[in-house]
Amino acid sequence: MRRREFITLAGGAAAWPLAARAQQAGRVRRIGLLMTMAETEPEAQARLTSFRAGLQQLGWTEGHNIKIDYRFAAGDPDRLRSSAMELVRLAPDAILANGTAILSALKRETQNIPIVFVLVPDPVGDGFVDSLARPGGNVTGLTNFEFPMGGKWVELLKEIAPRLSQVALVFNPETAPYARKFLQSVAQGAEATLLPVRSDAEIERAAETVASNSNSGLIILPDLFTSGHRELIVAQAERYRLPAIYPFRFFARSGGLLSYGVDTLDLFRRSASFVDRILKGEKPSDLPVEAPIKFELVINLKTARALGLDVPLQLQQRADEVIE
Repeated sequence: MRRREFITLAGGAAAWPLAARAQQAGRVRRIGLLMTMAETEPEAQARLTSFRAGLQQLGWTEGHNIKIDYRFAAGDPDRLRSSAMELVRLAPDAILANGTAILSALKRETQNIPIVFVLVPDPVGDGFVDSLARPGGNVTGLTNFEFPMGGKWVELLKEIAPRLSQVALVFNPETAPYARKFLQSVAQGAEATLLPVRSDAEIERAAETVASNSNSGLIILPDLFTSGHRELIVAQAERYRLPAIYPFRFFARSGGLLSYGVDTLDLFRRSASFVDRILKGEKPSDLPVEAPIKFELVINLKTARALGLDVPLQLQQRADEVIE
């Protein structure tokens, strides 16, 4: 079967797929998917498994009535941009975009192909949608963090490191343009500074700089770059004995002290319902953006011991996972 071709309406508006065509017998639909991580990473595979499981529950099976074209940015902004161009050239029926930087790259390439995003903290502020209730355009999806989350991160860090008085927010300006919006909530609990990093060398220098104050810690912001460089970030935090909190479970499983954030696998499972509705003829502009409903706290006791930190029993009891 030849894949669907988009029809341009008068005035340049995109024509959305008709429900009748979506249900055409034997027709294989095409989905593009662009991930922040490397294909070999367990977290990337777990996210894909959750997405495919969500699709299957809705009657879409890879290799039967859908084809999925995968691309992986592996934390590389240049690779991200080229992968976005490749996917758009394939003209899929919908694209799943993992994160702000990926969504931004895809939006530059197409105003027609429906895009479902996952793990984007500020879709309205970054101009991706008109509003959460009525997105408009060709984009909708699921957010991951509200900016008051910064206050919660400081609170958790202080439970483990009570003397903490200063924190640095680590991020890459190119892939986390929303970083400054976390400052206000973080500053309510500690003196806060932004710490932009763009390379391995800058990560190493940043950790050394923060360590010059014995009462300092790190907040690692959700970001394609920090996720892709988490092994180095975790290693530098341990080297300089810096208490650090991370946005996702896989950081703690990579040796990070603790993480608190959304259940990423639940969001990827839920994203399948957006894709399903688009494939059946609904417009992204009419599908309200949804928020996360599941959050998880993970504590790495092995790392805490290496840093000389005591984790209160009450905090351990609240955790969804404690790594020994």
